[in-house]
Amino acid sequence: MRIIGANVFDVQNGFARRDLCTDGELISYRSGDDTVVEADGCWLIPGLTDLHFHGCRGEDFSDGSPEGLAVMADYELSRGVTQICPAGMTLDREALLAMCANARRHRETAKGGADLVGINLEGPFLSPEKKGAQNGAWLRNPDTALFRELQNEAKGLVKLVSVAPELPGALDFIQQVGGRVCVSIAHTAADYETALAAFQAGARQVTHLYNAMPPFAHRAPGVVGAAFDTPESRVELICDGVHVHPSVVRATFRMFGPDRVILISDTMRAAGMPDGDYTLGGQDVHVEGRRATLADGTLAGSATDLMACMVTAVQMGIPLHHAVKAAAVNPARAIGIYSRVGSLEPGKRANLVLLDRDLQVREVIFRGRTVEPVR
Repeated sequence: MRIIGANVFDVQNGFARRDLCTDGELISYRSGDDTVVEADGCWLIPGLTDLHFHGCRGEDFSDGSPEGLAVMADYELSRGVTQICPAGMTLDREALLAMCANARRHRETAKGGADLVGINLEGPFLSPEKKGAQNGAWLRNPDTALFRELQNEAKGLVKLVSVAPELPGALDFIQQVGGRVCVSIAHTAADYETALAAFQAGARQVTHLYNAMPPFAHRAPGVVGAAFDTPESRVELICDGVHVHPSVVRATFRMFGPDRVILISDTMRAAGMPDGDYTLGGQDVHVEGRRATLADGTLAGSATDLMACMVTAVQMGIPLHHAVKAAAVNPARAIGIYSRVGSLEPGKRANLVLLDRDLQVREVIFRGRTVEPVR
């Protein structure tokens, strides 16, 4: 396949008008067949990686349903998200094990849809004080034995685990598992000093920055300040137009720089569905427009997929090159898959998205083959 006339994403230099070729499943210097795609004026970007979303199309990763996970993978792929690392909620041990086993089986049977490249354990090692939409009945202190049990059930698929660093045993937990997976600070009441200690112990990410944590204040910078002072850390950002104000989105990209921000969707099962009533982690959620809330008004995830979040970030004033980097390059780097995906270099997997002039998905190419997008 030869794609001609597009503005092609380049990690270092932004966009350049040039041709791009694929040969079978890989990006290549030469086309492997006679297929030509006219893309004059369009934007060609790598397939996105969503490393924090709970569900879509009426399904939820935490349900542990094989059919549901297949539906999710198909929908995400149709929206240009070619790699998924779905996130679980705070659940009991049995439900967490079932969720991990379901992901492992999905991966082993190589079912269709977006590539399942990992599991994100957002719970249960979180603070009751900042639990947000997590179910407080199943919260628990960091437990290395439980983590290893889940990782064994998943056959190593767990790539991220969230921890509130103020909990008893948290720093020891981070030191023990931080070399194996990406530890992310989340749902926490930690102050600056505690968060900094967590980063020094090996934490390398912050889950949905600003949400479910103390605010960034001039005398109490909290998790946000500690993350800024740890150059090797990255921060997740939900750009759905609900969770974070556009001014704060712009400030975050300036403060951390485009190499340290990871765009996530944090979608729940209402993504791709009409307004109405749904559930998340066993709790009732009402969705209206882009806003998903519990009965008490607490935000309960998002209803906006990652591609739409990336476009929203651009509408907020983030340069397209930076937004693509935050949605494709940085998440792939965070979970160790950047050698295979995340940029448009020869030898990498031909997972591509062609956007029209209005940044709407025109075509999704997955492993060198065209996928029908959802409009």
